[in-house]
Amino acid sequence: MFSRTDWIERIETAFEDRSVVWLKGVRRAGKTVLSRSLPDVEYFDCELPRTRRVLDDPETFLHDMRGTRVVLDEIHRLANPSELLKIAADHFPDVRILATGSSTLGASSKFRDTLTGRKRTVWLTPMTLKDLDAFERPALQHRLHRGGLPPHFLAATFPESDYQEWLDSYWAKDIQELFRLERKASFQRLFEMIAVQSGGIFEATRFAAPCEISRQTVANYLSVLEATMVVHVVRPYSTRGATELVSAPKVYAFDTGFVCHMRGWLEMRPDDLGSLWEHFVLNEIQAHRQTQQINYWRDKNQHEIDFVLHRSGRPPDAIECKWSADGFETRNLKAFRRRYPEGRNWVVCSDVDRPFERHAGDLAVRVVSIQQLIDEI
Repeated sequence: MFSRTDWIERIETAFEDRSVVWLKGVRRAGKTVLSRSLPDVEYFDCELPRTRRVLDDPETFLHDMRGTRVVLDEIHRLANPSELLKIAADHFPDVRILATGSSTLGASSKFRDTLTGRKRTVWLTPMTLKDLDAFERPALQHRLHRGGLPPHFLAATFPESDYQEWLDSYWAKDIQELFRLERKASFQRLFEMIAVQSGGIFEATRFAAPCEISRQTVANYLSVLEATMVVHVVRPYSTRGATELVSAPKVYAFDTGFVCHMRGWLEMRPDDLGSLWEHFVLNEIQAHRQTQQINYWRDKNQHEIDFVLHRSGRPPDAIECKWSADGFETRNLKAFRRRYPEGRNWVVCSDVDRPFERHAGDLAVRVVSIQQLIDEI
């Protein structure tokens, strides 16, 4: 196993601000191992019946835990998980609770209170660049091919059967527990199709017939996939200009390993790296910013910017993803800046060690590595 000190520091920082921390992330992202690696914690696995019996009386449990740090793993298995966390936040602030789950808090009716103002959230994404520090440099291409779930990344060979086993476990332990959907085959087929076209424009009508469900059910299933962080819906950035796309989102599968598996890429080819690199950059931005609120931009002349970052009161920043700096050209950035003249421009590449700038007329573009991008955004 490898150290994930960056994530431990994030959790410790969150505890400085709130007594309840919600550690979210997809199944097998490493939440259990990470939570158990924290110093001085009492660990409780809520999947075990005996643990659920202990937690049936939240006040007694919290009284007994005064002055301690507690991990409540897979807390959605409790009958009323948000009640326990609310009592802890309001009445037992000396009990530090790290609660883990495989969805956004409040994604289902099981969480009747989202604990607004009472918690901090840490989103454990698939493995990041800092998670790869313990490995040799080829680990990046290995990460792109196998994905960022530690068991898949560390497997001796490409773990084909493990991807389907993960999907079955995700359906049984997350979807059925939280949402109680009925059509497993249709739901899994939708995810498989999304992974095959991951990073493309999403049109619900294209998926309805192959998945044997209605267009509305496709939209409902997509919402569930997004709430459980298994897909990322990247919506267009627009000020409603006549030449811009304003509604069609791009949808990314959460993990490059599943993209490779669903596309049948048992071996990596040079042409595959660009698409996977774009997924990895998205994962890195999400891990750093701890939000899924990232946009893209496209106009009706097919100019497109991979990612747009926009903060209130600031001009939009543009990010282009290129596996190699040699493959970069400025046509899309020029089109974006004709519409939005202010803001920073980055091209993030895998083969850049030291940042540099390129100029095309009045357009200034900073070419950076992924770590340099994270340091600057």
